[in-house]
Amino acid sequence: MNAIIAEGLVKTFGSGEKAVRAVDGVDLVVPEGTVLGLLGPNGAGKTTTVRMLTSLLPLDGGRAEVAGHDVATDPQAVRASIGLSGQYAAVDENLTGRENLWMFGRLYQLSSRQAKKRAEELLEQFALTDAADRPSKTYSGGMRRRLDLAGSLIVHPKVLFLDEPTTGLDPASRLDLWDVIRERVSGGATIMLTTQYLEEADALADRIVVIDQGRIIAEGTADELKAKVGGERIEVVVHDPEALSRAVDVLQRGSDGQCVVDEHTRRLTVPTATGSKGLIQVIRDLDEQNIEIDDIALRRPTLDDVFLELTGHHPEEEKAAEDEQAVAAEGGAK
Repeated sequence: MNAIIAEGLVKTFGSGEKAVRAVDGVDLVVPEGTVLGLLGPNGAGKTTTVRMLTSLLPLDGGRAEVAGHDVATDPQAVRASIGLSGQYAAVDENLTGRENLWMFGRLYQLSSRQAKKRAEELLEQFALTDAADRPSKTYSGGMRRRLDLAGSLIVHPKVLFLDEPTTGLDPASRLDLWDVIRERVSGGATIMLTTQYLEEADALADRIVVIDQGRIIAEGTADELKAKVGGERIEVVVHDPEALSRAVDVLQRGSDGQCVVDEHTRRLTVPTATGSKGLIQVIRDLDEQNIEIDDIALRRPTLDDVFLELTGHHPEEEKAAEDEQAVAAEGGAK
């Protein structure tokens, strides 16, 4: 059985010449009890897709079913079957953490006693017990994020939509949430996950869909996507920034691909078809040129490589651009 089915999803904002087709014919099939990772650059259409599938945005084209219910004709049944955690924490800042969770439970038609019991369980699970009776406006960003995630789990939804759920969480909290997601899936839940952290998709997703400019440009398992990028990579961290250009020449000699340079970290990455033999040769060549290195390794392609190959830039660059936009917007608001 499939928990999510989408056929030819279309969403357009604006009209006439200024119309923007944010989602342009997206097809998705997500079997029950699996995790689908939805990746793509900022503005690719990920969040718009999630908002359509959760009935928060009307469909301009195509059709979709979630948990066996048609999103367009039976949105109330869809909402009763799902949990949703959006990009921004949707909590009442004037209520305490405990009150927020109790309210979420009542909105899901739990009795007051059931809502209180579930709130206590989630406060403990998300390490919020000590702050349970403080107004959530006093919470840090990470704490508000955890409270929002707890709210999406107040019941046991058949389908859970998580839109960049670990943004703002510290590494330990992120790993804790991964465990929560795995626990939900082992219990039969289906999860659609959008994320900026490629290692998150690699660790959690059964299948990954890469979306760009409103269209799906690649899909498959993590291993299948990595295989599309090609063989292994040699990574070198050069000790002296002044030696970067010479090191690039050395790495480029025995490679049939382009050497990628990160000047900030002094890291060079180049594809190799000869594996460990190529690595040994690079070490010898660098030594002959008296180029000192801090680190060198041979590794398989990662989802970061896939993202770069498909979209033309690293996700870190995307995240930096988002942060700059947020800072600019905050400055303008002041």
